[in-house]
Amino acid sequence: MGCIGLINLTSINIYRQVLTRTSSKPYTRREQPMAAIRAESMATEKLGIFIEKNPPESKLTQLGVRNWPKWGCPPSKFPWTYEAKETCFLLEGKVKVYPDGSDEGVEIEAGDFVVFPKGMSCTWDVTVAVDKHYKFE
Repeated sequence: MGCIGLINLTSINIYRQVLTRTSSKPYTRREQPMAAIRAESMATEKLGIFIEKNPPESKLTQLGVRNWPKWGCPPSKFPWTYEAKETCFLLEGKVKVYPDGSDEGVEIEAGDFVVFPKGMSCTWDVTVAVDKHYKFE
């Protein structure tokens, strides 16, 4: 799943000339707006869980993510309570996390940078085996 780009109209000329034809009149030139799309990571928060889809490698490097410990598990379902804030980056897998007291789940998958708040109790429903880097604070 890719991320949705943001439209950046401040750094480009959004007008280009195009040829148009109206009825039986000859082709004429007119200015037509055009937008450039720049791919960026997309960050959201849902049910207390912060998720950034496909963060730039520069962010992962700056945080030292590739040096964090790794953890993994096969497809399974289990309860979990965060005794400390956890920040993680999923290398592989797909999970739906159900915070206690909510019937709604939060989907996370490979390429997601995720922060779980201290004190959160939830159920992990792992549908595709997980491999992740993690750090507790």
